[in-house]
Amino acid sequence: MKKIPEADRSHRLRISHVLGVAMLAACIISTEGFSQGRTGTRNALVSASDGAGKYTGPGSCASSSCHGSIQPRIENRVLQNEYSTWIVKDRHSRSYAALTSNIGERMAGILGLGKAESAPKCLACHALNVPPAERARTFDLSEGVSCESCHGPASGWLGPHTERDWAHEKSLSLGMFDTRNLARRTEKCLSCHLGSEEKFVDHEMIAAGHPDLYFELDSFSAVMPRHWKEPGEPGASAGSDPWYDVRELTTGQAVQLRQSLLRLASRTRGKNWPEYSELQCYACHHSLTPPEQSWRQAHGYQGRRPGDPPWNASRYAVFREVVHQMDGSTAEKLDAEILRLSRLMSQLNPDRDAVAAAASNSANLAQELSVKINSAPYDPAMTMRLLQKISADADEIAGQGEHAAAQAAMTLQSLFVAYDRNEKMPNSSGLRSTISGLFQLLENPSAYDPARFARQMRQVNALLR
Repeated sequence: MKKIPEADRSHRLRISHVLGVAMLAACIISTEGFSQGRTGTRNALVSASDGAGKYTGPGSCASSSCHGSIQPRIENRVLQNEYSTWIVKDRHSRSYAALTSNIGERMAGILGLGKAESAPKCLACHALNVPPAERARTFDLSEGVSCESCHGPASGWLGPHTERDWAHEKSLSLGMFDTRNLARRTEKCLSCHLGSEEKFVDHEMIAAGHPDLYFELDSFSAVMPRHWKEPGEPGASAGSDPWYDVRELTTGQAVQLRQSLLRLASRTRGKNWPEYSELQCYACHHSLTPPEQSWRQAHGYQGRRPGDPPWNASRYAVFREVVHQMDGSTAEKLDAEILRLSRLMSQLNPDRDAVAAAASNSANLAQELSVKINSAPYDPAMTMRLLQKISADADEIAGQGEHAAAQAAMTLQSLFVAYDRNEKMPNSSGLRSTISGLFQLLENPSAYDPARFARQMRQVNALLR
């Protein structure tokens, strides 16, 4: 597993604490110890009668000789402690339990859903809620977001994939999801951490108590924590990519932008329009101050009428620097489309058709970029340029609000960790502390101060020179 210095690990864990987004619920029960009761004496093997394409449950992976080892194995390609990591450290394993908490039940009551643990709207992301015909006899809905939520139904490849000469491609042909593909992995994460037409968090759910959704692939993977080996990590084979996690970061942001734009386009067809969760939450939900102390009034209302809440463009605010490094001509086109979309969305009653067209055009450009970004070479110079460019754009990013600031903090943290691991920053401790300070300024989003956040970003930039 990727070795992250203890201090960096604690700062990355701050993402979970500050933003409340390591899982979709803010209220999750405390970590349980390794529980044999989750699997009990359940047979880990699925009988042939269960058939291919069925979901078998995490107990099928829990044997110590498979993925249930307490300690990671260094002699094999896989760590073999993946199940142990999931059940002890990963909040996904407790996602279903969040539905039975006081907050979960209260939210369901406000939304008129009955019991949260049986409401399809909640189960869509808090459990692996597949049709009964696709559940093997060992499957249990209450096990939350488990192995097959990401890796696909295991019954077809569960036994064969342990064979010595078994190829990964064979597992894919039998139903395994290709998480090695960064774009597809991001899409899988975003199916809940952003949402789709089938499962989503909208303004109604946020009003009932559900946290708003943030995401950044590399940061969230570290907080998860990772239970897989990646190219470039210590002990990886010769010739592997030491800057793989920078690729993970940039590809993840490209896919996130594309998916968010496609979601916006689809929401224009909904009965509730405009959908307020697409806007900047804290433009309305913030601590009130005397007018002379209002940074929002001082910042102005460029491109919109005072009183009209602005669109949440945070998924482009920071990623824009990556785009301009990779493809200047496409970046200019995307800048123009995003600006047009932002002005459309920052009206009190946005034109559905115009928004859908602008969002679709922007999504197409984001798709073009995601392919280039995923295949681009990454090295110390590129990583340092991104660190410097993003931290230098302090006033612009900070002025776009809390969501953009959160994206900046996560991105700078990820890039710093990657660079420091491979090249060793001469002022590593100072940078680590200063980047940590960005997260501290986000602990109370309602009282967010862009001037303070911009000053902190400039301190990061000064340390990078």
